[in-house]
Amino acid sequence: MSKAFTKENDDDDEPEQPETPSLITKNYVTPTGFAELQNELRQLVVDERPKIVETVRWAAGNGDRSENGDYIYGKRRLREIDRRVRYLTKRIESAVVVNPEHQKNLTQVFFGATITYAEEDKTQKTVKIVGIDEADLAQDKISWISPVAKALMKSEVGDTVKLKTPSSTIKLTIVAIRYG
Repeated sequence: MSKAFTKENDDDDEPEQPETPSLITKNYVTPTGFAELQNELRQLVVDERPKIVETVRWAAGNGDRSENGDYIYGKRRLREIDRRVRYLTKRIESAVVVNPEHQKNLTQVFFGATITYAEEDKTQKTVKIVGIDEADLAQDKISWISPVAKALMKSEVGDTVKLKTPSSTIKLTIVAIRYG
């Protein structure tokens, strides 16, 4: 038997450590975010990938592939598309669609809520708590696992929550909560 498959040290003094299970978090997503994931996947598979495959096929027929830019960049783009398709497929398969309009307790902050809060200096900010794949700070959409969202969760209008930052603690006062 090869040494690669045998233990060199058979000390029974140390108990074997169980393998650490990978952190499995649910992929919560709004219906809009789920549709966006499906649309991106469909656009890549139906539209973009066949065009690139055709370009690569044409470029491969032109001869020397080592100096053929269309071939080289086409193959690179195909790898990028395939990587993104695998990622999107896994995200869609693990998605748990949560419709914010079906939340039971609309007076508290939960997934899908749009929250207006005031900071200590009285400036107000409005954010929507969405899935990881939907988060976009430019559109004021924050992930449900972000520190701000975690601080706001389960609070009600009028509540003051503490947001811990690396340099200080900020107090946020809930002004309004909307769903839908």
